[in-house]
Amino acid sequence: MNSDALLAYFHFIAIIGMASMLSAEFAALANRNSAIGLRRLKRLDGMYGLFALLTLASGIARLLWGAKGSAFYLSNPVFHTKLSLFVLAGLMSIYPTIQYFKWAEAVNKDVRYAPPAAGAARVRSLIITQLVLLAAIPLAATLMARGVGMN
Repeated sequence: MNSDALLAYFHFIAIIGMASMLSAEFAALANRNSAIGLRRLKRLDGMYGLFALLTLASGIARLLWGAKGSAFYLSNPVFHTKLSLFVLAGLMSIYPTIQYFKWAEAVNKDVRYAPPAAGAARVRSLIITQLVLLAAIPLAATLMARGVGMN
C-alpha cells in the first residue's frame, strides 16, 4: 500500500477524532450537574488533546515524508491558513480544559457541585467555534490539493 495514502488516512482519522471528542464534550455539557458528567468532560477533553497531538504528528509526517514534499506545503499560503486554523482551535481549547479541571476538583470536594451556567455557556460557545474552525480545515486542504495558493 502507498505510504502517502496511509499518512493521509491517519491524518484524517485524527482530525475526525478531534471533532468527535469536541462534539462529545458539547453533548456532555448537558450533564454538567452530575459528578459523573463533570468527570466525563475531563476525560473527553484528554482524548481531544490526544487526537490533537495525533493530528499534529500525522501532519508533520505528511509534511516530511508525504508524496508532495515539504516545499509544496511550506510555499503555499493555504497551508499556512490551515495550520493557523488548527493552532487557533488549539488555543481556544485552553479555557475549557482549565474549567474542566476546576470543575472536576470542585466536584471531588462536593459531589453536589454544579458549574455556573455562565461558565458552561462560555465553554459551549468556545466548543462551537472550535468545531467551525476544524470544519474549515478540510476546505483549506481541498483547495491546497488543487493548487490554490500556488504561483
